[in-house]
Amino acid sequence: MIKVIEHIIKSLVDDEDAVKLKVTEEEDKVNVEVQVADRDMGRVIGKEGATVSAIRTILKNCNSKDGKRYFIQIGDKRQGDRR
Repeated sequence: MIKVIEHIIKSLVDDEDAVKLKVTEEEDKVNVEVQVADRDMGRVIGKEGATVSAIRTILKNCNSKDGKRYFIQIGDKRQGDRR
């Protein structure tokens, strides 16, 4: 599932090398923090959050495959929670 997220994000951005995923797993939950270049942030979030919402919908619908729930966060919370 992480490779799917990475593929989707990389297909949206201009600077693929700047895409970084930080994955933390708990028992039934996987948190994925995605960092991209500042100039690509708008592409990943989309107008009014439409793109990231679509990515979250994909993750939500894939949760039943491995029994884990996936959560995605765009940007670093230390930078002002840019979700």
